[in-house]
Amino acid sequence: MAVTDNCLTANDWICGEYLRTRSQELVDATLQHIGITAVSVLLGLLIAFPLALIARRRRGAAGPILGLTTVLYTVPSLAMFALLTPVFGVSPAVVITGLVLYALTILVRNVLAGLQAVPAEVREAARGMGYGPARLLFEVELPLALPAVVAGLRIATVSTVAMTTIGSVIGYGGLGNLIASGMEGFFKAEVLTASVLCVLLALVADVLLMGLQRLLTPWMRTGKKRTRAGAARRGVRTVRAGAE
Repeated sequence: MAVTDNCLTANDWICGEYLRTRSQELVDATLQHIGITAVSVLLGLLIAFPLALIARRRRGAAGPILGLTTVLYTVPSLAMFALLTPVFGVSPAVVITGLVLYALTILVRNVLAGLQAVPAEVREAARGMGYGPARLLFEVELPLALPAVVAGLRIATVSTVAMTTIGSVIGYGGLGNLIASGMEGFFKAEVLTASVLCVLLALVADVLLMGLQRLLTPWMRTGKKRTRAGAARRGVRTVRAGAE
C-alpha cells in the first residue's frame, strides 16, 4: 500500500494514485482529444468528397488537386499552426483546420481510387435503367467504393489521433497537453498515462471503423478473392435492386 501511496513522490511510471487524483483532468483531455479528432476527420471527408468528384470528372483537375493536397501534407505542423494562428487566433480552429488539411491527402486519394474502381459495365447498366448522375453516384458507385473510402478513413483517423497532440503548442492538444506538461516537468506517470490513452483512442477508432466497414460491405466478409467480374455482378444486382 505504501508503494501505491508514494508513487507520486517516487515519480514512478505506473501510478494508481495519479489516476485517482487526476481522473477529471484525464477525462477532460480525452474528451477534447476525441472532439478535435472527430470534427477534423468529418470535415476532411466532407471536403475530400467533392474534390475527388471534381478530380474524377475533369482529368485536368486531378493533377493539381492531388498535388496540392500532397504539398499541404509536407508542411511541418508547427509551421502550419503558426500560419493559421493569425487567421483564427489561439483557438481549437487552428488545430482543426491544420488537421483537416493533412487528412485531405489520404481521403481525396482513397475516395478517388474507390470511385475509379467501379466497373464501367455497372455504370452502363445503371444508366440503361434510367439512373441519373446523383442516383448513380449514391446508390451504385458509393456502395462499391466503400471499402476504399473506409480504408482511407481509418488511416486518416489514426494519423489524426496522433497529430492532435501537436496542438499542445497552443494549448489545444487534448492528451498532448498532458504529454507536453509531463515532459516539461519529467512527470513520468502523466507522460505514460496520456501516451497510452492516445494509443488506445487510435485502436478503438480503428476497430470501430473496421466494424462499420464490415457492416456496410457484407459481401466482403467471406474472404474469397474478388474479381472485376464479381464486382460487376454485385453492381448490376445493386442496380436491379434499386430499380425494383
